[in-house]
Amino acid sequence: MKGVLAVIPLLLVSGLIFLATRSLYYQVDEREQAIVIQFGRPIGDPITEPGLYWKLPFIQEVRRFEKRILTWDGDPNQIPTKGREFIWVDTTARWKIVDPRKFLESVATEQGARSRLDDIIDSVVRDQVSSSELAELVRSADWKVPEREVLEKEAATAEQEAQLKKQIIRGREEITRTILTEASRLMPQYGIELVHVRFKRLNYIESVREKVYARMISERKRIAAEFRSEGEGESARTLGTMEKELRDIRSSAYRRAQEIRGKADAEATTIYGGAYGKDPEFYSFSRTLEAYREGANPSSTWILTTDSDFYRYLKDVAPGKASP
Repeated sequence: MKGVLAVIPLLLVSGLIFLATRSLYYQVDEREQAIVIQFGRPIGDPITEPGLYWKLPFIQEVRRFEKRILTWDGDPNQIPTKGREFIWVDTTARWKIVDPRKFLESVATEQGARSRLDDIIDSVVRDQVSSSELAELVRSADWKVPEREVLEKEAATAEQEAQLKKQIIRGREEITRTILTEASRLMPQYGIELVHVRFKRLNYIESVREKVYARMISERKRIAAEFRSEGEGESARTLGTMEKELRDIRSSAYRRAQEIRGKADAEATTIYGGAYGKDPEFYSFSRTLEAYREGANPSSTWILTTDSDFYRYLKDVAPGKASP
């Protein structure tokens, strides 16, 4: 029992030595930068290089900060442009901590830094958007006025055509560079460097967007109606040409058929004439038989004399003999 009691103080002393040894040093990796705080105040220069460093145990502590580029995303804001068009503006930015001591003394944490960025960037963005035309916010400085054919096709009204013809003086890139410059002037006091600012999205507010969509739909319908009208006109021209060609073909075919039929009839008549001319009596007999056959009409009554030539061949047939 006495041996166990003697070991306990030893263990306590060893634990205290271990804790003191562990609190003598700290490690900073390549993604971090650090600053040492003693009694709540930063001392010494910031540690920006990775490695193993020493500090006084128990009375000094280490605050670590990101060395990498951080992201800031603002809340979408409804802002009027210079032309009084209300739009939604969604902005994003990239920033980093360049002076950990000032950063610690001014905003303390990344959350505090983002709160300051909200105030500064939103204010600068509002000023720049309010002093800029909508066309400059959505177009680049190298915007070129479309050709006349494109203007006639895309512009439904004179106002739209005027918007498309408007020359861009600043452009979206120049406006974002101005925002970055203006906002960066206030960053050194917080130990922050603003890397870049961008418009993530620009859009009309709901009421204006509905009107824009309605105008776009109307414009698309107008263009579709023009294409449909052109198509119907082209179809009518094609059908007219086709009908004309068909009439010409039918007319030529009918004329050709009549010519062939006339020649055939003439040849047939010549053949018949030649055949019947060799025996006129046979021709007369054949035509009489045809008249007998064609003239038999049950609904008609014929009145003929007995000496009529119509029955000449019947009268010539001897009684009791077979018909020729």
